[in-house]
This record gives sequence, C-alpha cells and structure tokens, in this order.
Amino acid sequence: MLKPEIKNRLIEIVGTENFLDSKEDRITYSYDGTPIISNLPEAVIKPKTVQELSSIMKIANQEKIAIVPRGSGTGLSGGSVPIENSIVITLNHWNKIIEIDKENLTILVEPGVITGQIHSEVEKLGLFYPPDPGSAAICTIGGNVAENAGGIRGLKYGVTKDYVMGLEVVTPEGNILKTGGKVVKDVAGYNLKDLFIGSEGTLGIITKILLKLIPYPEVTKTILVYFSKLEEAAKTVSDIIAAKILPSALEFLDKTTIKCVEDFAHLGLDTNIDALLLIEVDGYKDIAEKEAEKVLDICKKNNCSYIELAKDSNHANKLRAARKVAFSALARFKPTTILEDATVPRSEIAKMIVGINNIASKYNLTFGIFGHAGDGNLHPTCLTDERNLDEIKRAESAFEEIFELAISLGGTITGEHGVGLSKKKFLNKVVGKDGLEIMMKIKEALDPNVIMNPGKVFSISSKSEKLRGDKERFRKFILEEWI
Repeated sequence: MLKPEIKNRLIEIVGTENFLDSKEDRITYSYDGTPIISNLPEAVIKPKTVQELSSIMKIANQEKIAIVPRGSGTGLSGGSVPIENSIVITLNHWNKIIEIDKENLTILVEPGVITGQIHSEVEKLGLFYPPDPGSAAICTIGGNVAENAGGIRGLKYGVTKDYVMGLEVVTPEGNILKTGGKVVKDVAGYNLKDLFIGSEGTLGIITKILLKLIPYPEVTKTILVYFSKLEEAAKTVSDIIAAKILPSALEFLDKTTIKCVEDFAHLGLDTNIDALLLIEVDGYKDIAEKEAEKVLDICKKNNCSYIELAKDSNHANKLRAARKVAFSALARFKPTTILEDATVPRSEIAKMIVGINNIASKYNLTFGIFGHAGDGNLHPTCLTDERNLDEIKRAESAFEEIFELAISLGGTITGEHGVGLSKKKFLNKVVGKDGLEIMMKIKEALDPNVIMNPGKVFSISSKSEKLRGDKERFRKFILEEWI
C-alpha cells in the first residue's frame, strides 16, 4: 500500500483524474495477454508529459517503488503484469504521430501509437514499415520496441530493432535520455539505443521513437500451398531459402491449427492435410514474378497436393486469412490458450515440430503449431483449461521439454515474445552464467535501486529484495538462484 504522503505527491504531479487506485481500475491493469498470470498493482498513473513522468520516476527511485510500464497489454510473456507493491505507468494515451519525414524516410512517434496505424499512415505515402506483429491492430509501438517484436515479414525485412533509429527514454533515476537520430551512420560512443530495444521495460520508459521507413514494394505475390506430409512442407521451406529466395512471408500451419481455422473462419481449407504454407514474395514486378515461379516449382517438386496463387489483392487477403486468424481460431477450442514462441534454425524445423507433437502425446495434451517457418520461429500452442490444475501442471512440464528441445537444436526460448515472467527460469540455459552476469551489471548500472519492472527477465524474490542495497551480494544471489 502506498504511503499517503507519497500518493499525495504523485497526485500533485498528474492530477486526481490521472491517478487510479480503485479496485476496478487495479483489476483492469492486473494482467496482460499471458494466460494464468495476474497481480494487482497499488495504483495506475497516466502521466501527460515527459516532465511529469520524469518527476514520477524520481519519487519512485527515491522511495524504491516498483514501476511497471504498460501499453495495450497484448504481451505474451507477462512483461506488463504488475508485481507486488508496484505502480503501473500506462502510456497508451501517448498516441501522436509527431512527424513523417519523406526526405529522410523516417517517422517520429509517441509510444502509444498503434502499430497498424503506422502501417496505414505511411502506406498512404508509398512508404513501408515492415515489422508486423500478430497483434498489430491493437498493440503499441512502445511495446514493440520494448519486446523487439517480430511478425510474419521478419525473414526478409527483419524485426523492430532493425528499424529503430532513435529513442527518447526516461531512466529509472528520472533523467531524460535522447539517443540516436536521423543520420544513417553514427558511431559516436556506445550504441545506447540498442540497450533499450528488447529490454522489456527493465531499464527505462520509452517516450519517443524514431523509425526508419523504406519504399513500399511494387508487387506482392501470395501463394497458399497444401502438403500431405509435414516433412515435405519443411523440405520446401529449406529449398526456397537454398534457392536464394527470401520471401516476405513464409508461414506454417499444422493439421490441428488448420482444422480450428476452418471451423472458425470457413475458408474452404482441406482439413485432411498435414501442413499448409502461406508464401509471399514481393519487390519489383519482374523479380517478384520470377521468384513466384521458382517457389511454385519448388512446391511441386516437394509433392505439394494443392497450390493457389492469388489473382488480386482481395484474393490475397482471403489466402492470408488462414494465417491471420490462427491464434483466434485455436483460442476457441478450450478456455485457456498458452501460446509460446520457441525458435530454432530453419534446418531444424521438421525435427522441432515432430518433437513438439511427441511431447504433446507424452503429456496427453492438445497442441496446435503455427508460425514463421521462414525464420524458424514456431508458436507451439497448448489448448487447455486453467481450472484443470493437473492439466496445467502437465502443460508446464511439456513446455519445459519444448524449450529444452529448442535449445538442443541450436535454438532459443523466445524469438519475439520476450522473457518476462513466464520464461525467466530458462534464460540461463540460453545465455549462460557469464552472459547473465553481464546483463545484471547493465541492470545495476542503469537501475541501481531495481525499480524498473523488477521480476521480469531477472528473478526477484523477497530474499533478493532485501539484498538490493548490497550490489555484490545481490548479483551473487541472483546467479546462485538460477545456476
């Protein structure tokens, strides 16, 4: 519970209308898109300016109050779920597009701008912002930067970090940091902006974002392909990349997902096939058409059972719908949908999918698998019911084995969702003790009182809380707790 004098100081900064601590408001901000995990904050604050946010951070740092930044709350790793004795800072009302610079091909935005709005606004000018997370219609760009979000175009165009040119950040101590800018080349000192990209709100709060834009592709060719055997679909993915073709989308749906999508959207999909690939190539007309022809030949050589090439944009949108509604369709199957994002090298996709299916059978669970086959980022999705405690326990064991399998195949525990609360116990298996210690040193340097989103990425417990003031003992405790 916040002390009355601290509450009054915060209200003086933002006004009573922007300080929310009723139970209803606290419940509203107690969870994000991650199933099962939730916790009530002490209060929710909506600062109106960067200066107000800076003043809030100075009080929080002085009083050692935990701060949890939040946008739309669409995250899938518990990154914006409050911890005990924390204040949520919500920024989804900071939703202005400040500038679109057509000469330098940049866009300057506030963190609460919806990602899909960026897409639509720049496309009106013939420009392109490629990163497109699945929740683009509702997620905020600030959350995308904090999580280094990806999407279906990651194979060809990269992810959020590849388009961030500059940031304004309020640090845990209340300083206002500006890093990066419109220049294409800049090697003056450390690349500070990249520290904050993907830091999951643990190092500061992003208040402005400068993004790179590129010309919109002249032509896009969209292809839907069926396969009777999973192995043939996986081989097709490898062969397309080996042919030096980088599709703008190379997406995979397994049999369970296809059945759920057809039941939900009635797209006329064949529910007897083992796998479906959605493939898109784009660029200049001649190049896109040649690449599409090569893709069709590769699919046929790998014994695809059906090919559909979009005739126009409306037809393409219909074909894309199979992939776009995958998560929504799976979520209808059971009350609780646990969506993960284990990632492996492209060459290991078939082994990973077979392994996930074997693990699902071992624990008597229903899994749907879909994802970005082109960059190895799969979304194993467990369809369960959180009221069935035994089934949830089996699901947790299954995901532990799935992450172990991904790591053993040269992969990682997350490609785009982040570590957050849900996967922090696996992080050491990916980065090792030395990597973990370096991350801890960065965290301590920028957030000495551990107020920024504590408990995310790094494990914070009541015991470690008491050690915050003793940095060396604190670091040793964290490492010993994990390793």
